[in-house]
Amino acid sequence: MPKKSNNSGSDLTASKYNGLISTIETLLFDAKTKVVKTIDQTMVYTYWHIGRYIVEYEQSGKERAEYGTALLKRLSNDLTRSFGKGYSYRNLRQMRQFYISFPIWQTLSAKSENGKWQTLSAQSELSKVQSVIVKLSWSHFVRLLSVKDEDERNFYLIETAENNWSVRELDRQINSSLFERLLLSKDKPAVKKLAEKGQIIEHIDDVLKEPYILEFLGLEESHRYSESDLESAIIDNLGKFLLELGKGFLFVARQKRFSDGPDHYYIDLVFYNRLLKCFVLFDLKIGKITHKDIGQMQMYVNYYDREIKTTEENPTVGIILCKEKRDVVIKYTLPEDNNQIFAKEYQLYLPQKEELKKLLSKYL
Repeated sequence: MPKKSNNSGSDLTASKYNGLISTIETLLFDAKTKVVKTIDQTMVYTYWHIGRYIVEYEQSGKERAEYGTALLKRLSNDLTRSFGKGYSYRNLRQMRQFYISFPIWQTLSAKSENGKWQTLSAQSELSKVQSVIVKLSWSHFVRLLSVKDEDERNFYLIETAENNWSVRELDRQINSSLFERLLLSKDKPAVKKLAEKGQIIEHIDDVLKEPYILEFLGLEESHRYSESDLESAIIDNLGKFLLELGKGFLFVARQKRFSDGPDHYYIDLVFYNRLLKCFVLFDLKIGKITHKDIGQMQMYVNYYDREIKTTEENPTVGIILCKEKRDVVIKYTLPEDNNQIFAKEYQLYLPQKEELKKLLSKYL
């Protein structure tokens, strides 16, 4: 009798093995990720407490600590001799500043004699702090320490945790003055609200910025470029443009066409915001805004409201992204109760933070 083929058995064995190796690889990858996160969290806690001990030593019963360079240099030499790299004078100074900049952790570190947190408020605050700590590395905190204003620093702290920004993304948002640009589109009470809760998206005003910063497009201010060049550069850098737009934005279409017989109209960029539940249309202009630009956007918005959006969705928003706004043209072309069409300027370079702060102080 002929021998039976063992191929099916071999295939089954190979399939089982592939499943085995895949399962183990996933387990090891998850373990490695958890180890890295655990190390980051441990570093953050440890460095905060090192800063705490330094400040308490400097304070020596006084109301305020007296900063001393000599102490940090001596500590650096001794700790480096015992533990190796990582304890330079500069690093110890950052740890000290870390403790001073985030003093709430000191309150949360206090326990009653029975080991329970003293108040429900403290428990709540501890939970908030812990939810932030587990998402941020020491490198994140080092970058945040360069932000001197407490409200601004707290805003970036919350946004980094909520949006899982990398250190590079955090750096870009700080350098592009996201905090100041959001405030320029809001009223005075929004300053504390942003600092305490981060960016909460409830209305279209919550996502608008002034100006939009598009330095990542690589278009030079001194060179001539067309609206088509601007659009192509945005599409080529769509991920970065979405980061600049903010929370909840999804890309829908480029050069979205709708027709009226032989006449065709094209909307430059169409997005959808899942938090606001509305379409957001962008018209790109490389010069000054005109009343014709506003009228054109009004037609685009009306078309989407009447033909595209569903009854469950909110009214369409139109943003004319231009190089230069003209307040008089905007004021007298749009109705006084307008809440759908907005003109916003863009820049191709990172703004000077001090200039924005001066503008913000006048505005508020």
